Amino acid sequence: MKNVPDDIKEIDWETWVPDEKAVIVYIVEGNNVILIHKKTGLGAGKINAPGGRIEKGETPMEAAVRECQEEVGVTPLNLRHGAELSFAFKDGYSLFGYVYFADSYEGKLIETDEADPFSCSLDEIPYERMWEDDILWLPEALAGNFVKGWFIFDTDRMVSQKLEIR
Repeated sequence: MKNVPDDIKEIDWETWVPDEKAVIVYIVEGNNVILIHKKTGLGAGKINAPGGRIEKGETPMEAAVRECQEEVGVTPLNLRHGAELSFAFKDGYSLFGYVYFADSYEGKLIETDEADPFSCSLDEIPYERMWEDDILWLPEALAGNFVKGWFIFDTDRMVSQKLEIR
């Protein structure tokens, strides 16, 4: 989408088609969540959770499992679909994300070329080092609510947003 507006209300989200679709997976065990220091790609240098683009012929859930295995060496268990996020960037790029939550994992966390994983208390999530939208929707999703979010970003600065929480 060229000429991305500054106001979320100026995009017809019913007909909007993203350039790519991706997944992100928050593995929450007890009062801790697995996060990553992202090393490459969109959001490099930020704190995020494992995830990435959905490959052709792959379901979002299959992508969620594969991305966790590739990025941090573990298989997430008991995945629950918790959010859907739509991003339009002022440079024209757009992305739709499926967010999953797992309650445990199999395997051993490892650092890869893409990510350096770490465990963090839910009370100490470093939102100030994450994408600006995360502090708006992630606490709601972690509380068990289903969240739909629409966001416009100029590089890594959020310029407009809308949330629906169920």
